[in-house]
Formats: sequence, structure tokens, C-alpha cells
Amino acid sequence: MSLINKAITSAYSRRYKQFDRMETDGPAIQAAQLDYLIGKGTKTKIGRDWGLRPGMSYADFNRLVPVGDYETFRPYAERMLAGESDVTWPGRVRWFAKSSGTSGSKSKYIPVTDTVLANCHMRGNHDVIATYFRQHPDNNVWRGKCLTLGGSKKLTAEGSGVQTGDLSAMIGNAPLWSDLFRAPKKDIALIANWEEKLEKITKATVGTNITSLAGVPSWFLVLLKYIMAKQGAKTIQDVWPNLELFIHGGINFAPYREQYKELAPGGINFLETYNASEGFFALQTDAADPGLMLMLDYGVFFEFVPLDEVGQPHPAGIVPLEGVVPGVDYAMVITTNGGLWRYMIGDTVRFTQTKPWKIVISGRTKLYINAFGEELMISNAEAAMAKACQETGAIVKEYTAAPVFMNQQTRGCHEWLVEFSKRPEDVDAFGEALDKALQSVNSDYEAKRYKDITLAPLRLVVAKKDLFEEWLAAHDKMGGQNKVPRLRNDRSLIDELLEKNT
Repeated sequence: MSLINKAITSAYSRRYKQFDRMETDGPAIQAAQLDYLIGKGTKTKIGRDWGLRPGMSYADFNRLVPVGDYETFRPYAERMLAGESDVTWPGRVRWFAKSSGTSGSKSKYIPVTDTVLANCHMRGNHDVIATYFRQHPDNNVWRGKCLTLGGSKKLTAEGSGVQTGDLSAMIGNAPLWSDLFRAPKKDIALIANWEEKLEKITKATVGTNITSLAGVPSWFLVLLKYIMAKQGAKTIQDVWPNLELFIHGGINFAPYREQYKELAPGGINFLETYNASEGFFALQTDAADPGLMLMLDYGVFFEFVPLDEVGQPHPAGIVPLEGVVPGVDYAMVITTNGGLWRYMIGDTVRFTQTKPWKIVISGRTKLYINAFGEELMISNAEAAMAKACQETGAIVKEYTAAPVFMNQQTRGCHEWLVEFSKRPEDVDAFGEALDKALQSVNSDYEAKRYKDITLAPLRLVVAKKDLFEEWLAAHDKMGGQNKVPRLRNDRSLIDELLEKNT
């Protein structure tokens, strides 16, 4: 190990001890987080509305504070957007991460307090590096720069003096020293036009010693292929020979892993994170284990709701960390130093183990198909898609699926619109493999497909090249964390895409 690596590892030694404590003393750490958050909440309007008081027990917190989604939170967000102070967190909130609404609101405005930015989001970024040095003490990432591919919207100044925009745009508030390790510079990273952004990132980074990448796999794949084409390179390591790490998150990585291995045949390490506008929640602390360890000391208190109780303001089965059971799907609920209180983020998670507490993201509370009682979650879809690709040699770029509702003449089925990077030799065989794989990973789907009584075989439609990118561009969602929903329980999205698939 080099002297610099030894120095960096030594600097992280205290943090490593805190990591180790999180693996054994999770409930105690979480109890301290809740005490801290309640103490802050007593100084706010929302805290007074709900009767928060210092030192209150979890039982009282559970009894008094309702679980809700953005619609529950929206009246408080509107007051903060209007410039009111001490609404859900002490002081005035200056920044709001704007994202597409998944409920009744067209857009969601998530408060980003100074505290959550420093103690959650930025701390998570530091812990990613600490984790990588612990896993790979002889790494050379520090010798070069990290190519980041974040959001594409600048912050917008509102009349109330606050700013709204993509969370990635808030990298403008990161310390100036961070520019020493990141590429491209902020002015390029925040370009709104995707095509212009690709070109300028290419010019700014080719010839730079890029040793790591950080971003969403789907969008990075577009960027890397663009750069390789521009440079006439066969692999991305022809462009950046010292590239060794890809830090990724935002979507399931399984369908992309083999493509990245093909782009970087010299070998590349992968490290997954769970980072959202609402906070930084978990990261992969063991390269051999796909489970992500919950980061329990970022000022976030976690709770977990059984899926059959989602939507209830006081679900009887909600549990804090010490009550979770591995293998069960839960809707994740968060209380944060960003001013969110018992907020159902919309993700479903499944614990793979406890001590340490590790999760996989199993789906979304609203990203599923359950038109016929099949309860198809995104985790089922991703696993089945990966299996079908493995069996047929296909590579899938993007997809979405929705139900085809039964009528008097026909049975129902699922319709899959799939864009291939590498088309299978036999598309029908791919569809059959996908249908069988879905049955193998989801017993409810298997039961509905039994002898085709309830559900007919899935219907597969091949999407034209770049269909999904065109849809994202038309909806001003190019780049960053934006993606086409892969499962919908209605046909509004797939019908719009099919209409353009000509």
C-alpha cells in the first residue's frame, strides 16, 4: 500500500469504527437519531401540530404522528416555498429538490436543509470513498478525477427567495475543493440540453485521467458509448486506461452489469448507493454482497410498513429497525433532518440480513402491476428480464410493461415494450423465456398463468431505436435521475409510447 493510501485509510479509521458500531448497535443509534429529530421538531409548526415534546417515547411518536406521502406533506411544503420559517425544520429552507409528482401533485418539492445537505447527502458521498478504500486499500482513484453525470436543470429562483431544481444541481453548493476531484466543471455538469451536455463533457474529459464514474447506469451508458464513438475506441479503457470504479444508483443495475463489463474488459469495480432527493440512505459495503447497508447515523430515522398496510395513517404493523424481518417487503418511511416526518418515500425494500442491517430495493409502492392479483413487483421484473437475457443472449436497453385488460372475448395479459441494445435471434423465444422467468420468480403470476386460465402469455413488442430517449426528451426529462417507469398498473404510459413506436 502506498504512503498516500495509508494516510487516507488512517484518516478514515474513526469512521470505520462507526461503521462497525452500525453493524451491531443499530437500534441504539436509531433511537438517538429519533431523540435528536424530535428535539428539533419541537421548535417547528409541524411539531406543535402533532404535539412533539423532548424525550417522548417511540410509542407516543408512533401514536401522535401520522404516516403520509407527499400529499400529506404538501401543505407544509407550500408554506416553506412561500418563505415561511420554522415550518418542518428550524429556520428557513433555502433549497427544494423538484421532482415529478407520483401522486396528485404535478411536481414534488422536497426541502433540502443545510443540515441534510451536510450531514446526510455530503456525508454519504464521503462514506462512499471511505468504503471503497476499505474494500480496495491499494486503489488508485485518488490519482485521477471522478466523472459525474447528474441532473441537467439549474436551480430556479422563486419569488420567495428560495431556489428549486434537481438535487444534482445543488452540487453548486458543494465545497470549492470538490472541483479538484470531479469532472467536468459545474458549468458543464448543469447544462440543461442533453445533446450539448454530451458534447461538452466529451471535450472536457477526453485526455483527463478519469479513474472513477458516478451516476445512473442507463444515462452513463449513453455517455460512454457516445465518447467511444467520438474517439473511435473499442473500449472505454482505451479512452481512460486508469478507470477502475463505477459508483452507481437510481435504478436496478442487473440489466446493465454485463454491458459495463463489455465496455471495460480490463476490469472495473462497482459500488452501489441508495441516494434520493429525500436523503442518502444506504451503500454497498461489501463488493461480493448486493445488499446495501443502511447508514443509521445521518440524521434519518427509519421505519418500515408491511405492504398490505400502505396508505394507512397509523399502520398497526409499522416497525422501527429492531422489528424488521429479513425476506419481507416493506414500504420505507423516513423522518429526516431535511424536515420530512414519517414520510413514505415510495420505495419498497427487503432486508437481506440484520447485524448489519442490509437491504435491497425491491420496488416502488406505486411501481407494480396488480391488475389480476399477480402482484408483480419491479424486483420480479428485473430478475426475470436478466434471466431471459442470459438465456437468449439479448441485451435490453430499456423497457416498460403494463396490463392488457380482459374483456368478454379475451383473457388479460401483460404487454412488454422492450428496446434492445442487442436483439435476440428469436424475439418470440425471448418473450417465452421472459414469461417463464416471471413465473419462476413470482408465484402469484405463476398461479394466474396456470394453463392460461386467468392470464394469457405476455405480449412482447419491440421498441424502435431510442424510443424511450425520445419520450424522455419530449417530457423534459433527459439526463440525471430521470427514467421511464418500468411497470405501470394502467396503460396510459405504454399506449403513449406505442403510438410513437412507428
